[in-house]
Amino acid sequence: MIKKLLPLVVIAVLGGISYLIFHNPPEANRMPAQREAAISVEVQEISPADYPIQIESYGRVRPRTQSELLPQVSGEIVWVHPDLRAGGFFEADEELLRIDDRDYRTALAEAQASLATARQTLSEERARSEQARADWTRLGNGGEVPDLVARMPQLNAAKAALASAEAAVSKARLDLERTSIRVPYAGRVLEKSVDLGQVVSSGTALATVYAVDYIEVRLPIQSRDLAYIDLPERYRYQDEVSTPQPDVTFISDLVGYEEWQGKVVQTEGAIDEASRQLYVLGQIDDPYGAKAEGRVPLKIGQYVRARIKGRTLSDAIVIPNRVIYQGSYVYLVENGTVQRREIRIGWQDEEQALISAGLAAGDRLVMTTLGQVVSGTPVRVREAAVVSSQEQGAEPARTGGDS
Repeated sequence: MIKKLLPLVVIAVLGGISYLIFHNPPEANRMPAQREAAISVEVQEISPADYPIQIESYGRVRPRTQSELLPQVSGEIVWVHPDLRAGGFFEADEELLRIDDRDYRTALAEAQASLATARQTLSEERARSEQARADWTRLGNGGEVPDLVARMPQLNAAKAALASAEAAVSKARLDLERTSIRVPYAGRVLEKSVDLGQVVSSGTALATVYAVDYIEVRLPIQSRDLAYIDLPERYRYQDEVSTPQPDVTFISDLVGYEEWQGKVVQTEGAIDEASRQLYVLGQIDDPYGAKAEGRVPLKIGQYVRARIKGRTLSDAIVIPNRVIYQGSYVYLVENGTVQRREIRIGWQDEEQALISAGLAAGDRLVMTTLGQVVSGTPVRVREAAVVSSQEQGAEPARTGGDS
Protein backbone atom coordinates (compact mmCIF):
# COMPACT_ATOMS: atom_id res chain seq x y z
CA MET A 1 0.00 0.00 0.00
CA ILE A 2 2.77 2.39 0.92
CA LYS A 3 4.62 1.51 -2.21
CA LYS A 4 1.56 2.38 -4.24
CA LEU A 5 1.17 5.78 -2.55
CA LEU A 6 4.87 6.79 -2.77
CA PRO A 7 4.79 7.89 -6.42
CA LEU A 8 1.73 9.97 -5.73
CA VAL A 9 3.46 11.67 -2.77
CA VAL A 10 6.54 12.49 -4.84
CA ILE A 11 4.41 13.94 -7.59
CA ALA A 12 2.47 16.00 -5.09
CA VAL A 13 5.69 17.36 -3.50
CA LEU A 14 7.17 18.26 -6.87
CA GLY A 15 3.95 19.94 -7.87
CA GLY A 16 3.99 22.00 -4.69
CA ILE A 17 7.54 23.08 -5.25
CA SER A 18 6.76 24.03 -8.84
CA TYR A 19 3.77 26.04 -7.61
CA LEU A 20 5.90 27.92 -5.09
CA ILE A 21 8.62 28.66 -7.66
CA PHE A 22 6.15 29.82 -10.25
CA HIS A 23 4.29 32.14 -7.90
CA ASN A 24 7.43 33.32 -6.05
CA PRO A 25 10.13 33.86 -8.70
CA PRO A 26 13.66 34.75 -7.35
CA GLU A 27 14.55 38.41 -7.55
CA ALA A 28 17.95 39.34 -9.09
CA ASN A 29 20.24 41.44 -6.92
CA ARG A 30 20.54 44.25 -9.46
CA MET A 31 22.87 47.33 -8.99
CA PRO A 32 21.45 50.74 -9.91
CA ALA A 33 22.51 52.00 -13.37
CA GLN A 34 25.64 54.15 -13.29
CA ARG A 35 25.92 57.52 -15.06
CA GLU A 36 28.63 58.02 -17.67
CA ALA A 37 31.71 59.66 -16.17
CA ALA A 38 31.97 63.39 -17.16
CA ILE A 39 35.30 65.19 -17.78
CA SER A 40 35.79 68.27 -15.63
CA VAL A 41 36.96 71.22 -17.77
CA GLU A 42 37.44 74.93 -17.39
CA VAL A 43 35.56 76.95 -20.00
CA GLN A 44 35.82 80.58 -21.02
CA GLU A 45 33.43 82.45 -23.26
CA ILE A 46 34.94 84.25 -26.22
CA SER A 47 34.33 87.99 -26.51
CA PRO A 48 36.05 89.92 -29.38
CA ALA A 49 37.70 93.20 -28.41
CA ASP A 50 40.13 95.81 -29.72
CA TYR A 51 43.65 94.41 -29.54
CA PRO A 52 46.86 96.51 -29.77
CA ILE A 53 49.68 94.53 -31.38
CA GLN A 54 53.27 95.03 -30.32
CA ILE A 55 56.00 93.59 -32.49
CA GLU A 56 59.06 92.41 -30.63
CA SER A 57 62.50 92.69 -32.17
CA TYR A 58 66.07 93.21 -31.07
CA GLY A 59 69.37 94.70 -32.16
CA ARG A 60 72.57 96.39 -31.08
CA VAL A 61 73.06 100.04 -30.24
CA ARG A 62 75.16 101.94 -32.76
CA PRO A 63 76.02 105.63 -33.19
CA ARG A 64 74.36 107.86 -35.75
CA THR A 65 77.75 109.26 -36.84
CA GLN A 66 81.10 107.68 -36.05
CA SER A 67 84.39 109.26 -37.08
CA GLU A 68 88.03 108.31 -36.93
CA LEU A 69 90.20 111.36 -36.26
CA LEU A 70 93.08 111.58 -38.73
CA PRO A 71 95.49 114.57 -38.81
CA GLN A 72 96.03 116.32 -42.13
CA VAL A 73 99.41 117.69 -41.04
CA SER A 74 102.44 116.18 -39.32
CA GLY A 75 104.06 117.11 -36.05
CA GLU A 76 104.31 116.51 -32.33
CA ILE A 77 101.19 116.45 -30.16
CA VAL A 78 101.65 119.25 -27.62
CA TRP A 79 98.18 119.34 -26.01
CA VAL A 80 95.38 116.83 -25.36
CA HIS A 81 91.89 117.64 -24.10
CA PRO A 82 91.37 116.27 -20.57
CA ASP A 83 88.21 114.42 -21.68
CA LEU A 84 89.85 112.85 -24.72
CA ARG A 85 89.67 109.34 -23.30
CA ALA A 86 87.27 106.43 -23.74
CA GLY A 87 83.84 107.57 -22.54
CA GLY A 88 84.67 111.28 -22.42
CA PHE A 89 82.28 113.88 -23.82
CA PHE A 90 83.04 116.96 -25.92
CA GLU A 91 81.08 119.74 -27.57
CA ALA A 92 80.86 120.70 -31.23
CA ASP A 93 84.01 122.44 -32.60
CA GLU A 94 85.79 122.01 -29.26
CA GLU A 95 89.57 121.54 -29.58
CA LEU A 96 90.54 117.96 -28.79
CA LEU A 97 94.22 117.80 -29.80
CA ARG A 98 96.87 120.30 -30.79
CA ILE A 99 99.91 119.64 -32.93
CA ASP A 100 103.06 121.77 -32.62
CA ASP A 101 102.31 124.69 -34.94
CA ARG A 102 105.62 126.59 -34.94
CA ASP A 103 106.74 125.26 -38.33
CA TYR A 104 103.37 126.13 -39.80
CA ARG A 105 103.43 129.65 -38.39
CA THR A 106 106.81 130.11 -40.02
CA ALA A 107 105.49 128.75 -43.30
CA LEU A 108 102.58 131.18 -43.09
CA ALA A 109 104.91 134.12 -42.47
CA GLU A 110 107.05 133.15 -45.47
CA ALA A 111 103.97 132.81 -47.65
CA GLN A 112 102.73 136.23 -46.54
CA ALA A 113 106.15 137.74 -47.37
CA SER A 114 106.07 136.17 -50.82
CA LEU A 115 102.57 137.57 -51.27
CA ALA A 116 103.80 141.07 -50.45
CA THR A 117 106.62 140.72 -52.99
CA ALA A 118 104.19 139.47 -55.64
CA ARG A 119 101.92 142.43 -55.03
CA GLN A 120 104.86 144.85 -55.38
CA THR A 121 105.99 143.16 -58.60
CA LEU A 122 102.49 143.42 -60.04
CA SER A 123 102.33 147.12 -59.18
CA GLU A 124 105.65 147.73 -60.94
CA GLU A 125 104.58 145.82 -64.05
CA ARG A 126 101.34 147.77 -64.25
CA ALA A 127 103.30 151.02 -64.06
CA ARG A 128 105.70 149.87 -66.79
CA SER A 129 102.80 148.80 -68.99
CA GLU A 130 101.10 152.17 -68.63
CA GLN A 131 104.35 153.98 -69.38
CA ALA A 132 104.91 151.89 -72.51
CA ARG A 133 101.42 152.78 -73.77
CA ALA A 134 102.09 156.48 -73.13
CA ASP A 135 105.40 156.34 -75.01
CA TRP A 136 103.72 154.63 -77.97
CA THR A 137 101.19 157.44 -78.20
CA ARG A 138 103.78 160.21 -77.71
CA LEU A 139 105.90 158.88 -80.59
CA GLY A 140 102.95 159.29 -82.90
CA ASN A 141 102.27 155.65 -83.51
CA GLY A 142 98.70 154.99 -84.47
CA GLY A 143 96.52 151.99 -83.96
CA GLU A 144 96.38 149.57 -81.11
CA VAL A 145 99.43 149.10 -78.91
CA PRO A 146 101.05 145.67 -79.46
CA ASP A 147 101.05 143.37 -76.43
CA LEU A 148 104.82 143.11 -76.40
CA VAL A 149 105.19 146.89 -76.45
CA ALA A 150 102.63 147.21 -73.65
CA ARG A 151 104.51 144.53 -71.62
CA MET A 152 101.38 142.39 -71.38
CA PRO A 153 103.29 139.08 -70.95
CA GLN A 154 105.20 140.52 -68.00
CA LEU A 155 102.00 141.95 -66.53
CA ASN A 156 100.17 138.59 -66.84
CA ALA A 157 103.13 136.79 -65.28
CA ALA A 158 103.02 139.18 -62.32
CA LYS A 159 99.29 138.54 -61.92
CA ALA A 160 99.88 134.77 -61.96
CA ALA A 161 102.64 135.13 -59.39
CA LEU A 162 100.30 137.10 -57.16
CA ALA A 163 97.57 134.45 -57.45
CA SER A 164 100.09 131.75 -56.58
CA ALA A 165 101.32 133.71 -53.57
CA GLU A 166 97.74 134.20 -52.36
CA ALA A 167 97.09 130.45 -52.71
CA ALA A 168 100.28 129.72 -50.78
CA VAL A 169 99.10 131.97 -47.96
CA SER A 170 95.71 130.24 -47.90
CA LYS A 171 97.40 126.83 -47.83
CA ALA A 172 99.78 127.87 -45.04
CA ARG A 173 96.89 129.32 -43.02
CA LEU A 174 94.86 126.13 -43.56
CA ASP A 175 97.77 123.95 -42.43
CA LEU A 176 98.09 126.11 -39.34
CA GLU A 177 94.39 125.68 -38.57
CA ARG A 178 94.74 121.93 -39.04
CA THR A 179 97.18 121.71 -36.16
CA SER A 180 94.09 122.08 -33.96
CA ILE A 181 91.98 118.89 -34.18
CA ARG A 182 88.22 119.52 -33.85
CA VAL A 183 84.95 117.72 -34.62
CA PRO A 184 81.87 119.50 -36.03
CA TYR A 185 79.42 117.78 -33.65
CA ALA A 186 78.94 117.14 -29.95
CA GLY A 187 80.13 113.65 -29.23
CA ARG A 188 81.77 111.04 -27.08
CA VAL A 189 85.11 109.29 -27.32
CA LEU A 190 84.95 105.62 -28.24
CA GLU A 191 88.71 104.98 -28.39
CA LYS A 192 91.91 107.00 -27.98
CA SER A 193 95.00 105.98 -29.99
CA VAL A 194 97.68 108.64 -29.25
CA ASP A 195 98.92 110.73 -26.37
CA LEU A 196 100.91 113.82 -25.46
CA GLY A 197 104.40 114.06 -26.99
CA GLN A 198 103.74 111.55 -29.77
CA VAL A 199 104.84 112.55 -33.27
CA VAL A 200 102.15 111.86 -35.83
CA SER A 201 102.00 112.13 -39.58
CA SER A 202 99.16 112.72 -41.98
CA GLY A 203 96.77 109.76 -41.78
CA THR A 204 97.77 108.56 -38.28
CA ALA A 205 94.73 107.40 -36.30
CA LEU A 206 94.27 109.71 -33.30
CA ALA A 207 90.93 108.63 -31.83
CA THR A 208 87.48 107.26 -32.68
CA VAL A 209 84.50 109.39 -31.68
CA TYR A 210 80.75 109.39 -32.28
CA ALA A 211 77.85 111.85 -32.18
CA VAL A 212 75.58 111.86 -29.12
CA ASP A 213 72.54 113.76 -30.41
CA TYR A 214 70.87 110.40 -30.95
CA ILE A 215 71.73 106.73 -31.34
CA GLU A 216 70.28 104.05 -33.60
CA VAL A 217 69.28 100.39 -33.41
CA ARG A 218 68.82 98.27 -36.54
CA LEU A 219 65.75 96.08 -35.99
CA PRO A 220 64.61 93.04 -38.04
CA ILE A 221 60.90 92.66 -38.89
CA GLN A 222 59.53 89.31 -40.02
CA SER A 223 57.45 89.21 -43.18
CA ARG A 224 54.40 87.92 -41.28
CA ASP A 225 54.41 91.06 -39.12
CA LEU A 226 54.52 93.65 -41.92
CA ALA A 227 50.72 93.62 -42.29
CA TYR A 228 50.32 94.71 -38.66
CA ILE A 229 52.58 97.77 -38.58
CA ASP A 230 52.76 101.12 -40.41
CA LEU A 231 56.37 101.86 -41.38
CA PRO A 232 57.93 105.08 -42.71
CA GLU A 233 58.78 104.82 -46.41
CA ARG A 234 60.58 107.07 -48.88
CA TYR A 235 59.40 107.47 -52.46
CA ARG A 236 61.26 108.73 -55.50
CA TYR A 237 59.37 111.98 -56.05
CA GLN A 238 58.90 112.88 -52.41
CA ASP A 239 61.45 114.88 -50.47
CA GLU A 240 60.28 113.69 -47.07
CA VAL A 241 59.73 110.26 -45.54
CA SER A 242 56.10 109.22 -45.06
CA THR A 243 54.71 110.33 -41.72
CA PRO A 244 54.16 107.13 -39.68
CA GLN A 245 56.93 106.72 -37.14
CA PRO A 246 55.83 103.97 -34.74
CA ASP A 247 56.81 104.32 -31.10
CA VAL A 248 59.44 101.89 -29.87
CA THR A 249 60.23 100.82 -26.32
CA PHE A 250 63.83 99.70 -26.02
CA ILE A 251 64.54 97.37 -23.11
CA SER A 252 67.98 97.24 -21.55
CA ASP A 253 68.97 94.69 -18.92
CA LEU A 254 72.66 95.58 -18.75
CA VAL A 255 72.32 96.70 -15.13
CA GLY A 256 68.76 95.96 -14.07
CA TYR A 257 65.65 96.48 -16.16
CA GLU A 258 65.37 99.84 -17.92
CA GLU A 259 63.18 101.15 -20.73
CA TRP A 260 64.05 103.83 -23.30
CA GLN A 261 61.52 105.46 -25.62
CA GLY A 262 62.24 106.01 -29.29
CA LYS A 263 60.74 105.88 -32.78
CA VAL A 264 61.13 103.99 -36.04
CA VAL A 265 62.52 106.65 -38.40
CA GLN A 266 63.57 104.72 -41.48
CA THR A 267 62.82 101.54 -43.43
CA GLU A 268 65.57 99.92 -45.47
CA GLY A 269 65.02 99.45 -49.18
CA ALA A 270 66.02 95.78 -49.45
CA ILE A 271 65.43 92.46 -47.73
CA ASP A 272 68.48 91.26 -45.83
CA GLU A 273 70.02 88.36 -47.77
CA ALA A 274 71.18 86.46 -44.69
CA SER A 275 68.01 86.57 -42.57
CA ARG A 276 65.46 87.23 -45.36
CA GLN A 277 63.87 89.91 -43.21
CA LEU A 278 63.21 93.61 -43.62
CA TYR A 279 65.18 95.91 -41.33
CA VAL A 280 64.04 99.20 -39.88
CA LEU A 281 65.98 101.85 -38.00
CA GLY A 282 64.97 102.74 -34.47
CA GLN A 283 66.21 106.01 -32.99
CA ILE A 284 66.62 107.31 -29.42
CA ASP A 285 67.07 111.07 -29.08
CA ASP A 286 69.50 112.58 -26.57
CA PRO A 287 70.42 109.25 -24.93
CA TYR A 288 73.13 110.81 -22.73
CA GLY A 289 71.30 113.96 -21.64
CA ALA A 290 68.31 114.46 -19.38
CA LYS A 291 66.85 111.05 -20.29
CA ALA A 292 69.87 109.29 -18.81
CA GLU A 293 70.01 111.08 -15.47
CA GLY A 294 70.01 108.56 -12.63
CA ARG A 295 70.22 105.65 -15.08
CA VAL A 296 72.93 103.59 -16.72
CA PRO A 297 73.40 105.17 -20.18
CA LEU A 298 73.13 102.95 -23.22
CA LYS A 299 76.46 101.66 -24.48
CA ILE A 300 77.55 101.42 -28.09
CA GLY A 301 77.38 97.78 -29.15
CA GLN A 302 74.95 96.90 -26.35
CA TYR A 303 72.23 94.35 -27.12
CA VAL A 304 68.69 95.63 -26.50
CA ARG A 305 65.18 94.30 -27.06
CA ALA A 306 62.55 96.44 -28.75
CA ARG A 307 58.76 96.53 -28.70
CA ILE A 308 57.41 98.32 -31.74
CA LYS A 309 53.86 99.66 -31.57
CA GLY A 310 51.75 98.05 -34.28
CA ARG A 311 48.18 98.48 -35.40
CA THR A 312 45.17 98.09 -33.13
CA LEU A 313 42.82 95.41 -34.44
CA SER A 314 39.08 95.84 -33.97
CA ASP A 315 36.93 92.93 -32.74
CA ALA A 316 39.90 90.61 -32.60
CA ILE A 317 39.70 87.07 -31.24
CA VAL A 318 42.98 86.21 -29.53
CA ILE A 319 43.42 82.96 -27.58
CA PRO A 320 46.37 81.32 -25.77
CA ASN A 321 48.52 78.98 -27.82
CA ARG A 322 48.19 76.28 -25.16
CA VAL A 323 44.52 75.61 -26.06
CA ILE A 324 45.32 75.04 -29.74
CA TYR A 325 46.02 71.46 -30.79
CA GLN A 326 48.31 70.59 -33.69
CA GLY A 327 48.02 74.20 -34.79
CA SER A 328 44.64 73.59 -36.39
CA TYR A 329 41.79 72.99 -33.90
CA VAL A 330 40.41 73.70 -30.43
CA TYR A 331 37.76 72.17 -28.18
CA LEU A 332 34.46 73.89 -27.40
CA VAL A 333 31.66 72.96 -25.03
CA GLU A 334 28.25 72.69 -26.68
CA ASN A 335 25.15 71.31 -24.91
CA GLY A 336 27.22 69.73 -22.16
CA THR A 337 29.55 67.88 -24.53
CA VAL A 338 32.98 68.65 -25.91
CA GLN A 339 33.17 69.42 -29.63
CA ARG A 340 36.22 69.71 -31.83
CA ARG A 341 36.36 72.92 -33.93
CA GLU A 342 38.77 73.58 -36.81
CA ILE A 343 40.31 77.09 -36.76
CA ARG A 344 42.48 79.27 -38.96
CA ILE A 345 45.33 81.24 -37.38
CA GLY A 346 45.87 84.65 -38.92
CA TRP A 347 48.90 85.56 -36.82
CA GLN A 348 50.71 84.00 -33.89
CA ASP A 349 53.49 84.75 -31.43
CA GLU A 350 55.05 82.72 -28.66
CA GLU A 351 52.08 83.08 -26.30
CA GLN A 352 48.94 83.95 -28.25
CA ALA A 353 47.26 83.47 -31.59
CA LEU A 354 44.96 85.72 -33.60
CA ILE A 355 42.10 83.63 -34.97
CA SER A 356 40.89 84.64 -38.42
CA ALA A 357 38.25 81.91 -38.87
CA GLY A 358 36.57 79.15 -36.86
CA LEU A 359 35.55 80.98 -33.69
CA ALA A 360 32.87 83.54 -32.92
CA ALA A 361 31.65 85.60 -30.00
CA GLY A 362 29.90 83.50 -27.39
CA ASP A 363 31.74 80.26 -28.16
CA ARG A 364 32.71 78.43 -24.97
CA LEU A 365 36.38 77.58 -25.31
CA VAL A 366 37.88 74.72 -23.30
CA MET A 367 40.89 76.07 -21.41
CA THR A 368 41.82 72.74 -19.76
CA THR A 369 44.50 70.78 -21.56
CA LEU A 370 42.96 67.67 -23.11
CA GLY A 371 44.36 64.74 -25.00
CA GLN A 372 42.60 63.07 -27.89
CA VAL A 373 38.95 63.48 -26.94
CA VAL A 374 36.10 62.31 -29.14
CA SER A 375 33.53 64.93 -30.04
CA GLY A 376 30.34 64.36 -28.08
CA THR A 377 32.06 63.31 -24.86
CA PRO A 378 30.04 64.68 -21.89
CA VAL A 379 31.88 67.22 -19.77
CA ARG A 380 31.29 69.02 -16.53
CA VAL A 381 32.06 72.74 -16.63
CA ARG A 382 34.18 73.74 -13.68
CA GLU A 383 34.32 77.48 -14.17
CA ALA A 384 33.02 80.04 -16.62
CA ALA A 385 34.73 83.26 -17.75
CA VAL A 386 35.12 85.44 -20.80
CA VAL A 387 38.04 85.35 -23.20
CA SER A 388 38.98 88.74 -24.68
CA SER A 389 42.21 90.45 -25.64
CA GLN A 390 41.88 92.87 -22.74
CA GLU A 391 40.59 90.57 -19.97
CA GLN A 392 43.13 87.75 -20.20
CA GLY A 393 45.63 89.73 -18.16
CA ALA A 394 48.35 89.06 -20.71
CA GLU A 395 50.60 91.62 -22.31
CA PRO A 396 49.83 92.80 -25.86
CA ALA A 397 50.87 90.47 -28.61
CA ARG A 398 54.52 90.39 -29.57
CA THR A 399 56.45 88.89 -32.40
CA GLY A 400 60.13 88.31 -32.87
CA GLY A 401 62.60 88.25 -35.74
CA ASP A 402 65.78 86.33 -36.42
CA SER A 403 68.93 88.32 -36.75
